[in-house]
Amino acid sequence: MPIRFEHCTFGYSNRRDVITDLALELPEGCTVLLGPNGAGKSTLLSLAASVRHPKAGRVSYRHLDPARGRKLADYRRRVGWMPQDITTVPGLKVREQAAYAAWLKGISRREAWDRSLGALRMVRLSDLADRPARTLSGGQLRRLGIAQALVHGCEVVLMDEPTAGLDPVQRAGFRELMAELNGTVHCVVSTHQTEDLDAVYDSTIVLEGGQVRYQGSTADFLAYAGQHTAPERRAEAAYLQFVAREA
Repeated sequence: MPIRFEHCTFGYSNRRDVITDLALELPEGCTVLLGPNGAGKSTLLSLAASVRHPKAGRVSYRHLDPARGRKLADYRRRVGWMPQDITTVPGLKVREQAAYAAWLKGISRREAWDRSLGALRMVRLSDLADRPARTLSGGQLRRLGIAQALVHGCEVVLMDEPTAGLDPVQRAGFRELMAELNGTVHCVVSTHQTEDLDAVYDSTIVLEGGQVRYQGSTADFLAYAGQHTAPERRAEAAYLQFVAREA
């Protein structure tokens, strides 16, 4: 059962609404969320993660509405979240920070500690488990953010720009991780990286101006590029069919 947006509207104070009357079901499997800066991608994911609540409409997963206080903890156990900005907890080592993230989701201290190493292995950080988290590089910190989102055993994981700041080798490692996760957890990833969409993601959503311009299979999305487009340009060409070109 997908995360569902039912006629959701959200806006920040003293600004026009970022999302207006949005009706959307996030698909099962691995989904990529594309769109220009300011399209509402981060806002949409933060609503799905229950970090924010719509001022009108409803977000739900498995009939759980996180805006209802008694359902919030259960919702967050099922839905993991990696924001764009990953911050370290002063004084904690890498494994301790991953375990702390699990404990915050209601996992016992012992189980959180046990789960933390597995999550770090998944993102290739287990060899840095005893390093102070504050000493991690930008790319390593983003991998820790992914581990924190997965450590409590969620059913859906939302990741906002997880490949930002990663070098090509690290991005290849992320693609391998997504392949491992496919079939075990549903993933929704916001990104500007369009390489290998068809090799990683089952579904594509294009967002612009807080509205869905495309939602469907990644194969159908890439078909919009046209049959004569070079393979390495297909994702870009398809994307430009749905968003306004910058002047």
